[in-house]
Amino acid sequence: MTETAEASKPVELLTFKLSDQEYSLDIMSVREIRGWTQATPLPHTPSYMKGVINLRGTVLPVMDLGQRLGLPVTEHTDRNVIIVVKHGETLAGLLVDAVSDIIALTDEDMQPPPDVSSGAHPGVIKSLTLIDERMIRVLDLSHLVTSLQSDAA
Repeated sequence: MTETAEASKPVELLTFKLSDQEYSLDIMSVREIRGWTQATPLPHTPSYMKGVINLRGTVLPVMDLGQRLGLPVTEHTDRNVIIVVKHGETLAGLLVDAVSDIIALTDEDMQPPPDVSSGAHPGVIKSLTLIDERMIRVLDLSHLVTSLQSDAA
């Protein structure tokens, strides 16, 4: 296989909504999608940490992803879902408004984000893509999960 063919290998992304914006994650990091379950809060955690839930005997930390990204706080409803993700050995739940779709993109379809961060959470957005006039942000799970490990400790 040539380098060009390998570079254009499609990546499948799970797209989801937060407020009125669309985000996505590499589908290979997604373990399951489950309905919103009230989390048990933990003391001394950031406001975006909703707490923990019992996932078949495993204590799963749940992060309100919209709040973590600085979006306006919204009321949780039955439409909210928890995307259970795994990065390395870390399992975490990401609370989102709703799951949208699964899309397949190549590296050529994705563009790096402009460097406009103020340094607070650099690198959370890995790339951007435009699909049918919709701007979709591709999240870098390593930045989210790394912060989750230090925040939950």
